[in-house]
Amino acid sequence: MGVMERVGTRKRKAAAAPVELETDRLIKGDCIAEMRKLPDDSIDMIFADPPYNLQLGGDLNRPDGSHVDAVTDDWDKFDSFAVYDNFTQEWLAEARRILKPNGTIWVIGSYHNIFRVGATMQDQGFWILNDIVWRKANPMPNFKGTRFTNAHETLIWASQGEKAKYTFNYRAMKTLNDELQMRSDWVLPICGGQERLKKGGHKVHPTQKPEALLYRVMLACTQPGDVVLDPFFGTGTTGAVAKRLGRKWLGIEREDGYIEAALERIEAALPLDESSLSIMQSPKQQPRVAFGTLVETGYLAPGTALVDPKRRWKARVRADGSLECGRDTGSIHGLGAKLQGAPSCNGWTFWQLETKEGLKPIDTLRQTYLLATEP
Repeated sequence: MGVMERVGTRKRKAAAAPVELETDRLIKGDCIAEMRKLPDDSIDMIFADPPYNLQLGGDLNRPDGSHVDAVTDDWDKFDSFAVYDNFTQEWLAEARRILKPNGTIWVIGSYHNIFRVGATMQDQGFWILNDIVWRKANPMPNFKGTRFTNAHETLIWASQGEKAKYTFNYRAMKTLNDELQMRSDWVLPICGGQERLKKGGHKVHPTQKPEALLYRVMLACTQPGDVVLDPFFGTGTTGAVAKRLGRKWLGIEREDGYIEAALERIEAALPLDESSLSIMQSPKQQPRVAFGTLVETGYLAPGTALVDPKRRWKARVRADGSLECGRDTGSIHGLGAKLQGAPSCNGWTFWQLETKEGLKPIDTLRQTYLLATEP
């Protein structure tokens, strides 16, 4: 399942008897206090979406006068940068303690906080592997016209140290990107449509992350059965995606409204079957929208059956955007060519989806995605 990058490991105390960790549960409480209760070296991956400390001045309105649901909640308010920095130091110290020596941590933020968080991570000994720019395909405009449109957020991916071991599923990432190396700038739409949780006409959470983002993160650096912790659980995107991908999860959240929404959402999430979770390990080529993008954004679910125009072959979609037909696996293009004994194949037109109107090439889904995400 992909390439495992290896780099040294930090020194630890002599190992104590292992403590049984209860997973697939949401813990209500303060993230720092609750992390302190978790055993050392017990978590494979942490995904953290901490408060941004936006310090917004007043309400934000669109040109038509309508109100924008922004981050104005008490949980995002800190009295000073010093208070915020102290909070960051405390939760990161606990994250470092409970993360396994070969585990990794992802932290997402905006320009308001990500640089302060990144400096603290380095001060504490984390080793930054990448900073990922999530470029939003459909960002909110700058309504006041006083700055550039803020169209991205930054993710920091770090290991426990410069020589720490860590998992990187290189082949899965390349397959997801139609056989091109996955770059550090990811173009994904913001959370919207049916995925955006609302109550009484208002967003349940102002910064709900799209499942496609967590899907890519988890597929990149975890294996099925790994334990993923989200200490700022919110409405449960991490838990829902972990359940789908066969990872164990733990969430910490203190706000009752978010907890209720998260539990409902995770209960409804459907896990993928084992064969769909398998990810391929060999190469091929690329169009402008990667087939894997349709999978991770939910336009085409893993496990979906595809057929050729004459229904000679039936293939199943897997979690990383590869296809499986009997014992053969490959990209949409590579597998199509192999089955036909042809030198090449345009998988976008070769593979078809059964619909009420009959067979339709998967390229129609690509066009739907492009229309939905064009600026």
